[in-house]
Amino acid sequence: MSITIAGMSQPFYDPQKSYEENYQNGPFGAFADGQVYANLGEPTQHFLGQPVYVPFGIAAGPLLNAKFVKAALDIGFDLVVYKTVRTTEVAAHQWPNIVPVKTPSHLSLTTAQDGVTAADHYDVHAGITNSFGVPSAAWEVWQKDLAEAVHCAGKGQVVIGSFQGTRQEGMTQEEYITDYAEAARLTTETGVKVLEANLSCPNENTNRLLCFDPDTVKEIVLAIREQVGKIPLILKIAYFADQQELEHLVTEVGPFIDAISAINTIPAKVVRKNGQQALPGRGREISGVCGAPIHWAGLEMVERLAQLRKSLNLTFAIIGVGGVTDPAGFMRFRQAGADAVMCATGAMWNPFLAQEIKAHLREEKK
Repeated sequence: MSITIAGMSQPFYDPQKSYEENYQNGPFGAFADGQVYANLGEPTQHFLGQPVYVPFGIAAGPLLNAKFVKAALDIGFDLVVYKTVRTTEVAAHQWPNIVPVKTPSHLSLTTAQDGVTAADHYDVHAGITNSFGVPSAAWEVWQKDLAEAVHCAGKGQVVIGSFQGTRQEGMTQEEYITDYAEAARLTTETGVKVLEANLSCPNENTNRLLCFDPDTVKEIVLAIREQVGKIPLILKIAYFADQQELEHLVTEVGPFIDAISAINTIPAKVVRKNGQQALPGRGREISGVCGAPIHWAGLEMVERLAQLRKSLNLTFAIIGVGGVTDPAGFMRFRQAGADAVMCATGAMWNPFLAQEIKAHLREEKK
């Protein structure tokens, strides 16, 4: 398969290489040039109690290990999320894991359900679909690597540890919840100052995401709290079409968490021009679409979460994610009520996105 990336920076995660090749040899492009962005002055903003220059960064997913994390910090991203880890070693889905898709500028839930078509080139204004299956090294491997990543953070920077539980055949609900809490404990031992529980990955062959089961989420959150105490905890969630479902979740867990990050991706059926499944392998008919076409969904979720936070008299922070490709996208999230903003696809296509946002904010102050 040959897919062009014409007129764009070489992405730090190369979609034309396997996950394993990226893990071993990445990052690429500007992330690999060794240049270090120099922040000016002292950090004047805060993220969950930690000082930062600008509350902007890279969400869970593309920063595979300490090499990727260090590169992201060096190039100016102040909030970086180390890729989601597990207590159990899990291999990535077979290549390809990232495919460009043809979508309207606003990918509606109906269009996603009907299906989108894979494209033959990448476009910063179009979407991509990703399907990795939440791979994880053995905990003995990632724990040491994440500890190294934490030490790469400089003044005004924060490394966040993302984790999730693993359902295995024959496992009881209690064992699953315990596994989530154990993943949190192992992550905390690396020295991270902020945790993120991934409740929203659509690529595990599950019919319904965990974030749509508020009762189980509450049990998991309480089990995590027992294990790790008061360390700041973020919940990463998906887009909620049903407002009552979202209110139920926020009501149940809002008093026990420190932040909600939304959104992950919009799940869509992805096919090739001939109608065949775009991503090979069982259970990969549907995968998450991300990038500019889901910007609307991230913004809407931030607005709804901000309203719920106010009406329920809660204090959790809100992290806006989805389709940020320029400073204007960052500003829209902040104006919608986001305390912090993250991107993933946008940073792949533009490694200097954080620097551009910081320059924009400096100009605004003049």
